[in-house]
Amino acid sequence: MLDVALLGTGGMMPLPKRYLTSLYLRYNGNGVLIDCGEGTQMALRATGWSPKPIGTILLTHFHADHIAGLPGLLLTMGNADRTEPVTIIGPKGVGRVIAAVRTIAPELPFEVRTREIDGRKETFEAEGLKVTAFYVQHRVPCYSYCVEVTRKGRFDPARAKAQNIPLQFWNPLQQGQILEYEGRTLTPDMVLGHERKGIKIVYSTDTRPTEDIVHYATGADLLICEGMYGDPEKAEDAVHKKHMTMQEACRIAAKAQPGELWLTHYSPSVPRAEVYLEELKEIFPGVVTARDGRTVELRFAEDE
Repeated sequence: MLDVALLGTGGMMPLPKRYLTSLYLRYNGNGVLIDCGEGTQMALRATGWSPKPIGTILLTHFHADHIAGLPGLLLTMGNADRTEPVTIIGPKGVGRVIAAVRTIAPELPFEVRTREIDGRKETFEAEGLKVTAFYVQHRVPCYSYCVEVTRKGRFDPARAKAQNIPLQFWNPLQQGQILEYEGRTLTPDMVLGHERKGIKIVYSTDTRPTEDIVHYATGADLLICEGMYGDPEKAEDAVHKKHMTMQEACRIAAKAQPGELWLTHYSPSVPRAEVYLEELKEIFPGVVTARDGRTVELRFAEDE
């Protein structure tokens, strides 16, 4: 099970009823935050979720509307008595950027670690989740994120018995351990079936449409994608500023067929994204013009 909360849906500047873009994921008691615009800690409070479990923060890029909330959030986490380290991951230069940001949050009861994404694509683990960062097309180095809850194959006791694997090794093998027993190497694939469908979401903002977004969003349970503009006359602005229109996001979803598409990162010139919804559903019926605080609990599909 993966809990998802889209804390804010604004781009460029916060509005009275719209916080800047940030996404919070909870899995097995741990938290991952993607981006941290100004006011994120207030948006988080509005959902009723605690900041304390956040162990990893993923940054798409270093524009202020995606990182200016970090000092306040880190201080809020410190006030929530967090003592475990927090890791902040982002494009090249993230260490320098976080050091500058922390000049106004210098004293925290936990260690802040930073890690640069290596190259145009990198896959790593964060709080028990499989994360793939992939490069997209913005005016500065920028990454989108594919986040997955992987799921092992089902344990097959009949196969274990047929291969004379002692009972005491069944659970370690299910947990992925490789064991030595009486001159034999016992591996998980000896007792597990094919990997089952897990949970996958893709978060992509501040970019022009790319085939990589389509690739990673294919078969996703949820695609969260920027829809900066809705009016056709803004299409040139989207190209010039390296952003995406709502219609372009829907065309990506029409190709990738995620379970649902949530639009986010609206321009301040778009006070009511829902006015475009009827048109957008003609492109991709599963589109949602998301508002701040939208949440969902994603669960594993039932086994066939």
